[in-house]
Amino acid sequence: MQTLIPLAFRDLLPKGIWDALTEINHFFRDICSNKLNVEHIKRLEKNIVETICKLEMIFPPSFFDSMEHLPIHLQFGVKVEGPV
Repeated sequence: MQTLIPLAFRDLLPKGIWDALTEINHFFRDICSNKLNVEHIKRLEKNIVETICKLEMIFPPSFFDSMEHLPIHLQFGVKVEGPV
């Protein structure tokens, strides 16, 4: 799914929406990889905040509940415990 979603929606969605969905997709792909680098995790930590902001600009507030902010906290778990 992590590789098919960006390809499936590339021509169907406007570029701004497709970019935001692709960024969140790449985030989950990277956070679930077998080998992680501390510098890469720090970069993910910075980028996920921007990605969530992009999603908040696209989708209505009723879309967001407590689960949509959890990717922001996943990097801490990866730093402490290792790959997810």
